[in-house]
Amino acid sequence: MKRSQLLNLLQHYQPAAEEVEFKKRMIDFINQHQDCFERTLDVGHITASSWLLNKEKTHALLTHHKKLNAWFQLGGHCDGESDVLAVALKEAREESGIQAIEPLSNDIFDIDVHLIPANNVTPAHYHYDVRFLLQVTSDETIVLSEESHSLAWVAKDRNSFPTKQRSVTRLFDKWLSM
Repeated sequence: MKRSQLLNLLQHYQPAAEEVEFKKRMIDFINQHQDCFERTLDVGHITASSWLLNKEKTHALLTHHKKLNAWFQLGGHCDGESDVLAVALKEAREESGIQAIEPLSNDIFDIDVHLIPANNVTPAHYHYDVRFLLQVTSDETIVLSEESHSLAWVAKDRNSFPTKQRSVTRLFDKWLSM
């Protein structure tokens, strides 16, 4: 499965105008690096995340990330796993504490390429992030993980949306247009 499944998903993905360059860069990166799913690849790696909706699809869950001190969608490193949808589901479950989560589609919802700043352990590198639209299918309560300062269900209200980062607001905009 390795890279071919993700390349196939990307080939069929119709990006928004601002994602066209991300798609090209991501495909080039995957073709150039057999180990693109490994966190140990210092220049960057594939990550997977989700836009997680509640049962009613009226709210999306965001995390206030400890290391980056900002609001983001749930997600994380593939750590060698090439099934990016499975990674997005695993990360959503781990970071929310909710187990009853299902994909609304097996297709890509969004893509992004962003620079992660250097820290004491790793040099600056890129995350080639593949995002999926997921939904909670139960009334489970969210549970804060070690990776987060906070979790918040956000409504479809631009005025109360907690971040202006385009990487995240683009997900919000796509949700509004659904």
